[in-house]
Amino acid sequence: MKKLLLACIMAILSFTIGYGQGFQFKADDIDIAYKKYTLKNGLTLLVHEDHKAPIAAVNVWYHVGSKNEKPGKSGFAHLFEHLMFNGSENYNTDYFQALESIGGTDLNGTTNNDRTNYFQNVPVSALDQVLFLESDRMGHLLGAIDQEKLDEQRGVVQNEKRQGENQPYGMQWDYLTKAMYPKGHPYSWTVIGEMEDLNAASLEDVQDWFKSYYGTANAVLAVAGDVDAEEVHQKVIKYFGDIPSGPTVERQEVNIPNKVTDSRQEYQDRVPETRVLFAWNSPPFGAREDLHFDLISAILTSGKNSRLYQKFIYQDQSASAAVSFQSSSEIASEFITWLNVKQGEDAAKLERELEAEIERFIKEGPTEEELKRVKANYFANFIKGLERIGGFGGVSDILASNQTYHGDASYYKTQLKFVEEATAEDLKNTAEKWLTKGKHILICRPFPEYEIVESTVDRSKLPELGAPKSSKFPELERTQLSNGLEVVLAKRTGVPTVIINLVADAGYKTDYLSSPGTANLAMNLMDEGTKDKNSLEINEQLQLLGASLSTFSSQDESNVYMSTLKPSLDASLDLFMDVLLNPVFPEKEFERLQKEQINNIKREKSQPITMALRVMNKYLYGEDHPYSSPYTGTGYEETVSKLTREDVVDFYDTWFKPNNSTLIVTGDVEMSELKSKLEKTLGKWKKGDVPTIAFKEPKTNTKNTLYLMNRPESQQSVILAGHLTEKYGDVSEIALEQMVNILGGDFTSRINMNLREDKHWSYGAGGFVMGSKEERPFIVYAPVQTDKTAESVTEIRKEISEFTSTKPATSEELEKVKTNQVLKLPGQWETNSSVNSSVRNLIRYNLPDDYYQKYDQNVRNLSLDDIKKVSNQVVQPDKVNWFMVGDRAEIINKLDELGFDNIIEIDADGNPKKPAVKPMETDIKN
Repeated sequence: MKKLLLACIMAILSFTIGYGQGFQFKADDIDIAYKKYTLKNGLTLLVHEDHKAPIAAVNVWYHVGSKNEKPGKSGFAHLFEHLMFNGSENYNTDYFQALESIGGTDLNGTTNNDRTNYFQNVPVSALDQVLFLESDRMGHLLGAIDQEKLDEQRGVVQNEKRQGENQPYGMQWDYLTKAMYPKGHPYSWTVIGEMEDLNAASLEDVQDWFKSYYGTANAVLAVAGDVDAEEVHQKVIKYFGDIPSGPTVERQEVNIPNKVTDSRQEYQDRVPETRVLFAWNSPPFGAREDLHFDLISAILTSGKNSRLYQKFIYQDQSASAAVSFQSSSEIASEFITWLNVKQGEDAAKLERELEAEIERFIKEGPTEEELKRVKANYFANFIKGLERIGGFGGVSDILASNQTYHGDASYYKTQLKFVEEATAEDLKNTAEKWLTKGKHILICRPFPEYEIVESTVDRSKLPELGAPKSSKFPELERTQLSNGLEVVLAKRTGVPTVIINLVADAGYKTDYLSSPGTANLAMNLMDEGTKDKNSLEINEQLQLLGASLSTFSSQDESNVYMSTLKPSLDASLDLFMDVLLNPVFPEKEFERLQKEQINNIKREKSQPITMALRVMNKYLYGEDHPYSSPYTGTGYEETVSKLTREDVVDFYDTWFKPNNSTLIVTGDVEMSELKSKLEKTLGKWKKGDVPTIAFKEPKTNTKNTLYLMNRPESQQSVILAGHLTEKYGDVSEIALEQMVNILGGDFTSRINMNLREDKHWSYGAGGFVMGSKEERPFIVYAPVQTDKTAESVTEIRKEISEFTSTKPATSEELEKVKTNQVLKLPGQWETNSSVNSSVRNLIRYNLPDDYYQKYDQNVRNLSLDDIKKVSNQVVQPDKVNWFMVGDRAEIINKLDELGFDNIIEIDADGNPKKPAVKPMETDIKN
């Protein structure tokens, strides 16, 4: 990892920094050191050493995706991805059980058109277990797949499909897939598949699928982290060497449909705005012109200086979203762009204007300034991604993907070179070549001989865990500026990123003294201009510096947050200070963002989860409480429309004081140097009085009441059930965390295993305690299929009732969550951003600076009595209120039979549609 970081830092240091010049990039200076091995059975192994944290990323890629399916057999690749998490012949238990017990993080499996991958980060002491598990499901799976598991995961996948299609615009991908590729083309069906194909999948079908594609010669294994390459090589031979190579896999050639004329399709969905979408067929993944389209997309819609943002959002304010991207795939890609048309605007007019903007780019190409800006952003994002060893876009992901798609783990260098060499004329030519074709408007080598080696692995049991390494959390340094501003530094060397976060004690709770939505709008507006720079100039400087900046609020805090690179820290810090100390809240930007916030409210009132979150606090806290406004913080259309620029200025002047704030910095910075810089800038920030917010006792007047929001034709019902519990610190928080993990926090928690794995009614369900300084909600949530709504309520009631009576937490459950919590800590603090977030948590709840150094021991010391005590304090079945979003006509009859004290139908703002009455006393069924 030292070589990788050195290469990255050298690449960064070779850039010329300046607002006018930006960075000058050299793709050749970026190098990911790795070793490649090919086992005798054809398995490709890639190993990257990174010793900054005692964790390892294991990433397995199979070169098989939905394009390998046959018509009528769609969804097999994705269905099999789910099946491979359900146990193998020698570990016939849910895969998540094993990974949660060894501290796995960044754990997932994904499928797309071209590949299926499985990845996880684990403590290095658990590497043998993960290699055993991955090799067991690669070479020893079929004996563990039976009809029961197939039926179970078929149900889970179908609920995933319902959940995706239940979202606003959720059907566009199905329409787009079928429109862009002719029937029979390998990309002419969706990855998740058709319901009828999933229903028809037999046990023999899925077994044949595994035999055809899951051999070692069709797989790439990437391991990155605190490991020795040759040791990993020997371990992989040990665990994978006896697995057969599998049959020859036919590779499909590039197959880009030639659309000659435009096609058009219209459909209806429950959405707040019209969306105009254009899509063109385009070059395959990794081609030079594929990278050109990444740059073209950034010029069109990345950042406030982008062309479509400028015209449609900033100037005309006729659209609420302008999006474009190159959807890259192995044998053909799509270039897609869309606008979300604001209510009251002429969609046909915006369609013509969007087409005109594309034609203007084709004719004129980009400017040199645009090209320089998006190149800088592209390289900065790539370099920042190298900080992570696993997960999406991490080092192991980069190596495995390039090896799988291009036969060369270093092919990323070629793609970086394509970006570096791209000229304005190149992008103009690429656009002219591909974007003048018809668009949709919405939307082999001889196979080597292989052999296996004799296995010495005892597969009757899992390998023993190695000695665990302790987690690494940096020591905190504190200082205070002369004006009372607290400064907390978490110094971390060896990583070229720096996080700066100014946290003010404000947030949505302050709306209690003003008007709902004020804090949200004020913080959105704060980075839209200073005394010397307008919004576009701020955005341009950020891109040239390879930095990002955001201003936002949560329930209890307001933040000014920046992520930047160490070589550009001084210039980035100057820009950060300017935004923090000199915001001017321009009237023009205020009017634009006020309209955007009202549009956001409308969108929230169309999405099932946010519909429930908006109304929940009103009924849990009562209206005369600082937490009673919508949990999203956006407020109400009526209140936001009445806000003025003076209201947001008053918010800033009232709450942004040095004596009401803490500055948290994470990265390779010296405190003495940092304090000197801060005293010269932030030291001039004047302290002042800050209002006190009185938290009265919540006025919760109901229990066992169902608040129902009607969303006709919903395929799922969203259920939230909960009540308020003690504020942070009034119960044992460490015990509370583990109690919640047992009941609903982990994948293998009781509620998720019941509603997803056992009943197949939900794609995912669980529970949590929301983070608030004062009394906070304990919530159980479950998006479930509509016809199982009432049954799901019954199951949730049973789970929370039995948890404090007949089926309390067990020793086995406690040990599982304790072990998982402790062992995943090293991976929890891999990035500077994650460390900064944990420090913010320390500040928010006034925790001791050594809280995370002692955290693992405090978790290990938890007893079952601790869990039972906090369970009885927090889980109160008789206090639960219910919030539900679904198709009233389909669910109301069964809901009437569940014994609610009241069923109150409310609108999307939480206002009752009719008086609260007993279910048996109302004609609600009618």
